[in-house]
Amino acid sequence: MSSAWDPQLYLRFGEERTRPARDLVAAIPLMAPERIIDLGCGPGNSTAILRARWPKAQVTGLDSDEAMLAAARASDSEVTWTLGDAVAWGDGEAWDLVFSNALLQRLPDHDRLLPRLLAAVRPGGCLAIQMPFHLASPIHRHMLELAALPEWRARMARAQAALVIQLPSYYYDVLAPLAASVTLWKTEYQHVMSDAAAIVTWMRGTGLRPFLSALGDDEQRGRFEAQLLERVVGSYPVRRDGRVLFPFERLFMIACPGGSPRP
Repeated sequence: MSSAWDPQLYLRFGEERTRPARDLVAAIPLMAPERIIDLGCGPGNSTAILRARWPKAQVTGLDSDEAMLAAARASDSEVTWTLGDAVAWGDGEAWDLVFSNALLQRLPDHDRLLPRLLAAVRPGGCLAIQMPFHLASPIHRHMLELAALPEWRARMARAQAALVIQLPSYYYDVLAPLAASVTLWKTEYQHVMSDAAAIVTWMRGTGLRPFLSALGDDEQRGRFEAQLLERVVGSYPVRRDGRVLFPFERLFMIACPGGSPRP
């Protein structure tokens, strides 16, 4: 399996994936930020929400995957699209809004990363972050259980540690000493899916990628997905209309360093 992301697969559930970004943007207490960066912009769906709310801002989208950036460039020629790693990002400039939607769960050392991101925010600006918070969900539990089986576990150490998500209290303790205000909340979305197989397809575009990438060939990946689907079918019951509900919890945080924006 290629390490590159698949924008078409990611956007197969584009509305559902974009809704948390829309909710986060709506909660940001900024009137007219001039410089915005979208870290982990992917194919540009979250960046489009930023552009819609603040059309006069200078917006940069940064992502580490060329395929995602190619899709993003095709979506909006007015944005500055940049190839780069959010872990190493830092241009020495101050930003009114540092924004990240569904990225930080794949990055390590949040106790060092978040203070560095907040330090890039100028007075009067904000750091705004959303991350999936579904590690206790049935499908993620099934992924970890399968990865621990003798058939798979020799390859799965990195995949099992690929997602890094802490409790809200952890993020408060990291950000509160550095910010004038910190707002945290969780939302559980109830995504309506056609069937259990659609849930596995959803995860193939994001959280399942490290597990499939660890396997040697398409035959192994097919068997792993088939075993996962068997478990998922039993955990997400069919509703009266034949579809299934896919509960998906997400964590949001907005930290603002205080001070006044530049005149």
